[in-house]
Amino acid sequence: MEYLPCVVQALAGDDFTVYAYFSDGSVRRADIKPLIEQGGVFAQLSDEDFFSSRLTVMNGAVAWDVAGNHDETSCVDLDPWNMYETCECVADPLAEDAA
Repeated sequence: MEYLPCVVQALAGDDFTVYAYFSDGSVRRADIKPLIEQGGVFAQLSDEDFFSSRLTVMNGAVAWDVAGNHDETSCVDLDPWNMYETCECVADPLAEDAA
């Protein structure tokens, strides 16, 4: 049976990075700057406070709660399969050993 990536936790990192914690225990780091620079729906993530304070998980994906009411129809999200396949697998930044 093939693993279907599911994000269970998301953590904002420095310089518009996101750490996505997957249900298989892996942690992937994504650089969101290129998406922000493309503009469109990602342009609103260019504010660092908005980027970190609205970051959440919705439907098993890294998402930003744009409206602030946890409404899945008004969020910006990233495909968990794409993140799992293309983002660098890293050590848990919250682990005591990572410091």
